[in-house]
Amino acid sequence: MSESVQNRREFLKAVGGTAAAAGLGCAGGNEPQDRSGGAVRPNIIVIMADDFGISDLGCYGSEIETPNIDRLAAGGLRFTQFYNTARCCPTRASLLTGLYPHQAGVGHMMSDYGLPGYRGNLNRQCVTMAEALKPAGYKTLMSGKWHVTPIGSPQDNWPRQRGFDRFFGTIHGAGSFYDPVSLTLENEPIAAAAPDFYYTTEIGKYAARFIEEEGGRDDPFFLYMPFTASHWPLHAFEEDIAKYKGRYDGGWDRLRAERHERMIAMGIVDAKWKLTDRDANVPAWNDADHKAWQARRMEVYAAQIDVMDRAVGTVMNKVEQMGLAENTLVLFLADNGGCAEELHFDDRSRSPSVPPITRDGRPVQASNDPAVMPGPEDTYQSYGLPWANASNTPFRRYKHWVHEGGIATPLIAHWPGRIRDTGGLTNAPGHLIDIMATCVDVAGAEYPSTFSGNEITPLEGKSLVPVFERGEREGHEAIYWEHEGNRAIRRGDRKLVSRYGQPTGGAWELYDLAADRTETINLAESHPDEVAELSEMYEAWARRADVVPWKSWQRTG
Repeated sequence: MSESVQNRREFLKAVGGTAAAAGLGCAGGNEPQDRSGGAVRPNIIVIMADDFGISDLGCYGSEIETPNIDRLAAGGLRFTQFYNTARCCPTRASLLTGLYPHQAGVGHMMSDYGLPGYRGNLNRQCVTMAEALKPAGYKTLMSGKWHVTPIGSPQDNWPRQRGFDRFFGTIHGAGSFYDPVSLTLENEPIAAAAPDFYYTTEIGKYAARFIEEEGGRDDPFFLYMPFTASHWPLHAFEEDIAKYKGRYDGGWDRLRAERHERMIAMGIVDAKWKLTDRDANVPAWNDADHKAWQARRMEVYAAQIDVMDRAVGTVMNKVEQMGLAENTLVLFLADNGGCAEELHFDDRSRSPSVPPITRDGRPVQASNDPAVMPGPEDTYQSYGLPWANASNTPFRRYKHWVHEGGIATPLIAHWPGRIRDTGGLTNAPGHLIDIMATCVDVAGAEYPSTFSGNEITPLEGKSLVPVFERGEREGHEAIYWEHEGNRAIRRGDRKLVSRYGQPTGGAWELYDLAADRTETINLAESHPDEVAELSEMYEAWARRADVVPWKSWQRTG
């Protein structure tokens, strides 16, 4: 037996055996049929985590307990080279539309810079997945974070106005898990009144409720469930944090080594790819101050992911109870890599996401203060650079940047009867733009050339269905990134990437991802012709996709 097969069998055993044992149907059979003998269009569920490293799931090497998501992986397919766009709202714009984010008007954040690619608002030259699937007869449901239109903007770009039949969630991009800003049901603001309200759990409950109310009819449903977990602030109930008490007392160096070893054993990363050095701005754990606070930060982060996994379980249990699991495609991914941001607010710099007081009137202590243990409602902290470095094991950089640590995401596809290599891995590269193309493909829908009187930008993505069925496909000639002046192009196994500003001044770096996906050996100096060729391709894409050079007057988030 090969080592890879043995590792996969050990993984399947660890997460509960086959998909059938997990209560999620069994793969390898015939497609479900309607009464006339035609293939029944699948229900589609797209789930997205927020600020989440590639090594943060159990089935990708984490120690965090994610049994429900792991069961999806055991009965489905894990992608090892799938990509997002390095930041929250650009990723959402790209995922929802099948375009690069600038083409959808959200090349940066929610500020309007007066440039087509940087309006900070989903434009009308794109359609959302809901708008594309609804004409094909799908009920369109959403529970979670929107974040493709500014908070306080008119409702014409809210979910219900962009194709969704049902909506619960937040319009804004971050907030308290106990009292989230811009909480909305359908089109009306609501309050987090219940003492035990926790946003992640409520996202799962409302998603399950929508499926129960809308999913038992003749038409299939499409559910978009983007969590805010595990984005800051570090909020979790004590009983959930207690599960991880002491787990991180060994520090970030040990955690990175442990995760890396498991990722190699699972086949997620290649053993020949060197584990990147600890970030130069992070001390060795033995030299770190405030160890109890540092460990607590990671304990709360782990609890946030644990609760998110339970919310996924709530939804999948409802799908199973309704007899829909056999013909439901589930996709799970993340919006960017782990977030290295350290939070420091004062009264003038508080974001709308930070409530000044708790629901019972106590002041919220907003900032990373080692004297304050995170988790309760009256705190507002982040897990910061050291633990983000661990989340992104074994890669470089973080959210914001387009080195692999900022853009590499897990992608799990679960679809009984259509995914053949259940519990398996694929190294086929893919990008967020492919999710829309996949949904349109499996739904038998048509991606429109015009919509509501507007010309629609042609779809950039390519369906992943061939990967589900054969483990590979004819991929893109190249895929591209730009965020805050950080730029990249990947063609085949070669990647050209640059980090904006200091210390490199934005110089191009060239990497062979087959030999060195952790980007430790820069080949740019020895391959100037290849740098020139790929940079020319990048510039042509940038002109086509409404990308402009990052200017000093543009804030860097």
